[in-house]
Amino acid sequence: MPNLTSRVARLKCWHGPVAPTSLTGGITNTNFLVEDAGEKYVVRVGEDIPLHQIMRFNELAASKAAFDAGLSPEVFHTEPGILVLRFIDGKTLTTEDVQNQTILARILPVIRRCHQEIPSYLKGPILSFWVFHIVRDYAITIQKGQGRLAHFLPELLDMAGILEKAVGPIDIVLGHNDLLSSNFIDDGSKIWIFDWDYAGFNSPLFDLGGLASNNNLSQTQEEWLLENYFEAPLKDELWHRYRAMKCASLLRESLWSMVSEIHSQLDFDYPTYTNNNLASFRAAYTNFMEM
Repeated sequence: MPNLTSRVARLKCWHGPVAPTSLTGGITNTNFLVEDAGEKYVVRVGEDIPLHQIMRFNELAASKAAFDAGLSPEVFHTEPGILVLRFIDGKTLTTEDVQNQTILARILPVIRRCHQEIPSYLKGPILSFWVFHIVRDYAITIQKGQGRLAHFLPELLDMAGILEKAVGPIDIVLGHNDLLSSNFIDDGSKIWIFDWDYAGFNSPLFDLGGLASNNNLSQTQEEWLLENYFEAPLKDELWHRYRAMKCASLLRESLWSMVSEIHSQLDFDYPTYTNNNLASFRAAYTNFMEM
């Protein structure tokens, strides 16, 4: 950490000496808050992580496009392994906030604008994010690394195959693909979305399912999300496909954590995170198969 702090302090974008302060909460990047010339900035430090299909050129392109669409903080400075964003003064949302129907109703238009408007501002190459490919790729990495729970992989891959068939053909949008509550900030009048590590072209069902699973939304709220996102009464076929994608989002998060158990150097309790997500996935999958 001292070396990273010094690196951030030496960035050429600053007007004078700065004293970076470490921010907690990141499980992919190391983040700092910097005050310079009366302004505040968030500095994200992180290299490419091919194991997680994180490529920083992709994050940068999505971040810039999201700012141009009015959804995300401005990119102030960038260099290899560094992304400096203007600080948004507001409240980082919690799971309980997202469960609040009033706040959820403010989040949904942000997700729709992400999907529909950001592609108009994108420049250069952009990745896709097909969860079932990612699941299969993670499984290879876990098997090679002799992961703690590698013995579950054949069963989990069979489940993934069933879910992929259930999802069926998809519409393509620009997905955020990591809708944790902590990736939203409410400044009192507007909700911002940030952290574009996993941005890529995807089905809108993945973001909707991820938002629900990451924040423990009720079934009533899930039905409300789908009806208001698609602006139509919810039909059984869409509900079936959505629940399959929601299961896939939980499976991907479980395998993401299994890979991180093997390879991440960050100070985070990945085994517990794996166990919790895997339990949630199994419960959701059982429910999916019974309905």
